Amino acid sequence: MTESRGTAGPNGGRLTRYAPGTPCWVSLMAHGLTATQEFYGALFGWEFAPGPQQLGPYVRALREGDGQEVAGIGQLPPDRHLPIAWTPYLASDDVDGTAETVRLCGGTVGVGPLDAGEAGRLALASDPSGAVFGIAQASAHPGPAVTGVPGTPVWNELVTFEPKSVAKFYETVFGYEEDPDAASADGDHVTLRVDGHPVAGIHGVGDALPRDRGSHWTTYFEVADAAEATARLVHLGGHVLEPPRDSPDGRVAAVTDPEGARFALLERGR
Repeated sequence: MTESRGTAGPNGGRLTRYAPGTPCWVSLMAHGLTATQEFYGALFGWEFAPGPQQLGPYVRALREGDGQEVAGIGQLPPDRHLPIAWTPYLASDDVDGTAETVRLCGGTVGVGPLDAGEAGRLALASDPSGAVFGIAQASAHPGPAVTGVPGTPVWNELVTFEPKSVAKFYETVFGYEEDPDAASADGDHVTLRVDGHPVAGIHGVGDALPRDRGSHWTTYFEVADAAEATARLVHLGGHVLEPPRDSPDGRVAAVTDPEGARFALLERGR
């Protein structure tokens, strides 16, 4: 598990340049935009600024103090009953070409490609297992400038039924490298790599997959103290799915926000 590559940035973060296939942005579509901002602002210390409005009301989340952009939150129309979920956007040099490859490989393109002002050209798609992801071709707005510090997304992992076949889809669409050494002995975990660097994971859970969700991407947000952040999340109206536990990458907790969007808190070892 590692953040995107880049050069040293302010406050110990990293200024990122995204190669195709690298997660470059995460976005949440929620019903209550104001309440959602209040929740994440209190949880991560985010501030907010207006974002592109092509898909309706939308704000960019900024790190408190330095104003660095880390994520986006939009408002679902009242008549749209879609799952509330964090969605990673994967970088592309040609969104239209990538969207066509998604279709040819058995995926679906649900929105776009469309121009979103300085955010670039975007599309929303789903893989053959039904997991939703975004495709982003940057223009003036390349994505979050800092990663690897508290309050920023640090990893994205796909939870799915059959990791091997789904991994082939993403490898074909985005050119990820085959990484048999990173797969677990029974093949239930695959690491996706760009230029030798791990950028995302695929985790097969079979019958343990939540029936109300199906295959889905999970975004991990870095925190300084997983136990403290989890307690604060509960106080703010969120819910704990799995309390903080030790993992090879640090202490991890699986949680949801008040509207049910799932994500993970990661306290990495220093």
